[in-house]
Formats: sequence, structure tokens, C-alpha cells
Amino acid sequence: MKRGPRILGKHPLGLLFSAPYLVFVLVVFAYPLVYAVYIAFHDYFFTAPGAVVDRPFVGLANFVDAFTDPDVIRSFGNVGIFLIINVPLTVVLSIVLASGLNKVTHLKAFYRVAYYIPYLTASVAVVAVWLFLFNGSGLVNQILGPLAPSPSWLINSHWAMPSIALFVTWKQMGFYILLYLAALQNVPNELYEAASTDGAGAIRKFFSVTVPGVRPATVLVLLVSTVTGANLFTEPYLLTNGGGPNGASTSPVLLMYQKGIEQGHPDEASAIGVVLVVLVLVIALLQNRFAGGKD
Repeated sequence: MKRGPRILGKHPLGLLFSAPYLVFVLVVFAYPLVYAVYIAFHDYFFTAPGAVVDRPFVGLANFVDAFTDPDVIRSFGNVGIFLIINVPLTVVLSIVLASGLNKVTHLKAFYRVAYYIPYLTASVAVVAVWLFLFNGSGLVNQILGPLAPSPSWLINSHWAMPSIALFVTWKQMGFYILLYLAALQNVPNELYEAASTDGAGAIRKFFSVTVPGVRPATVLVLLVSTVTGANLFTEPYLLTNGGGPNGASTSPVLLMYQKGIEQGHPDEASAIGVVLVVLVLVIALLQNRFAGGKD
């Protein structure tokens, strides 16, 4: 009678409520990941349903084939550029805007909804507006005049990926602002009052009280934005017609789709995916360690 509670924990009923989500995670995430690892180490190809074929173990051959392809190396460099721009910009803008919104007294709900709407809007609809703004004769180029790049932003090999990074930052910022707003509610007002008593101004209070007070939220924003950015697919697929110009905006996930689905090499695509997962885990661990996370 005592062994059961020890195995199930102090609150066995909690397992019942969490079981549906656990099943969801196992079916949707864990099983595909394990199967992808299996594919990456075998000579795997698509067959007709029910067909039985030999798929021999090939060791690291798929990894060698994938990462001797310059397009694969370039795709990881592209997503690296994306993360270098997107992640810091997301953290800085989100915490600054959330701090400002937290002090708003009038039309507070309106401003919060306004920032959140782009996150809820379908990417296809928002991409059409972005293309209108950043094409050769778009509003941005008209404002910049002779300072506008040539060729234009999304067809320029140097500006395509930074433009996508700015787009994703703008579109997803509303979600991260809400995370920071929730974290700001847990920062005691007494700390701001004590800082004011000591003569601290607004900037000093921001860096001495607000930033340390929302550090757990910052770690979460870093992790989520990194994982989301590493899985970049929709934006380059829609904005640059599948990674153009000449692969300058191709992401690893987009290349996985091209190799696995369009070209029929799921084994190489899985090898790329396995390496991507490992790299994201390493980056996430470093972020959690150096950004102040404890778990």
C-alpha cells in the first residue's frame, strides 16, 4: 500500500490530469524525434504504404553527405545571422515596451491588444503587407530614397535574412511583451520606492530593479525565441520564395523540407534535424547558465 504512493508521488490525482498532455508530448514530439534519429542513421527512403524494404544501417554516412553540402553549411550560417539579430532585439524591445505599458493608466487594454494582434494574425496575411512595404517601389524605399539598398531588401543576398529577422521580431513581440508584463506584476513596488528614496532616476531603476526582477522571464524569452528562431520556416518560404536569393535566406528547417520532401532524401534531412536539435540544446543550456537561470 505504501509502495504505490511512493511511485505515483504525493498527489497521484495530478498524474490523471497531466496524462492527456503527456500522451500528446509522446505522440507528437518524442516519437517523431526518436524516429528521426533512426532515419538519420539508416539508408531511408519513402515507399508505398505497406511495402517492406531493406533499410540498412549506414552509421554517420548521412551526416557526412549532408554536411559536405555547402547549402547545408550556409543554411546554419543563415539561421545564426537570424538569431544574432532576432534574439537580442526581441529581449531588449520586449522588456522596454512591457515596462512602458506597465505604467500606462489610460487605454491600457487597447495598447496591449494592439501589440498582441500581429502575433495572432496569420503569417500569410502579414507577409503581404511586408512585401508591399519592402519591395523595390515600396514605402520603405520611398522614405529612404537614395539610401535604399539595390537590389531591394528581400532580393538582396546581404539584407534578405536581416529583413526576415526584423519581420519575425515585430510579429512575435506581442507574445514576449505579455510574458514580461506578467513578470513585472511580481516585482514589489517597495523596491521602486526604495530606489526613489535613494535618488535613483527612471533609467537607474530600470537597470537596478526592473531588469533583475524579471530575470526568470528573460531566461524564458531567450529560450523560447531561440527555439522558435531555430525552427524558422514559414517566413523565408513566403517572403523570399523558398530561401532566395540563391539560398541567402534558406534555414535548416526549410532545407530539411526541400531535401526530405521535394528531393526524396529523408535520411539526409533527418541528419540535419538531429544536428539542429543538438545545437539548440547546447545554446539553450548556455543561455540558461549565463543568463541567470537556475533550472
